[in-house]
Amino acid sequence: MLEALYRTARALPLGRAPASDPACSGVQITPAGAEARFALRIRDAGASAAGLPLDGPINSVRGDDRRWIARLGPDEWLIGSDEAEADQLPAAIAADLGERAHAIVDVSHRNVGIDVSGPLAAAVLNAGCPLDLGDAAFPAGSATRTLFGKAEIVLIRHDGATPRYRVECWRSFATYVHGLLAEASLGVGETARR
Repeated sequence: MLEALYRTARALPLGRAPASDPACSGVQITPAGAEARFALRIRDAGASAAGLPLDGPINSVRGDDRRWIARLGPDEWLIGSDEAEADQLPAAIAADLGERAHAIVDVSHRNVGIDVSGPLAAAVLNAGCPLDLGDAAFPAGSATRTLFGKAEIVLIRHDGATPRYRVECWRSFATYVHGLLAEASLGVGETARR
């Protein structure tokens, strides 16, 4: 394994802008802060590794805002954690998995997160996402790969009284996805005012 002595500071493509509600619709669109993110692939994962549950159903997310794990397929997980864990978490996971063949790849510089929250957040997301985001079809704790406009994303719905989503996309699509979310909120805001 390549040893990294100095971690490169992460430049956020969307800056550290505060939450914005461009249409006064009650939908907050916030670029997420820097996080460590890892793609984990393993067959027969077992129950957990480094305190992260690996036995959840496919298309689900577990954890909290500081550390979460989304199961995207039978042998695929996306992990997000505080950036301070970027060096320790992969080693802890590898130690817990032992001799089982697995791959854990740091995708922190590839992925960008955008948080979308508010009572009309699902309507904003549905402007570019074909999924049914109703409570019955996509309840809190859900996560899946999908499209938003022309960009592939991972969509996560967190727990909470107010609908709260995380859109994970590749850095090269971040400006496009953020702009499309802002534009969609304008339409939702206009509809809400009527």
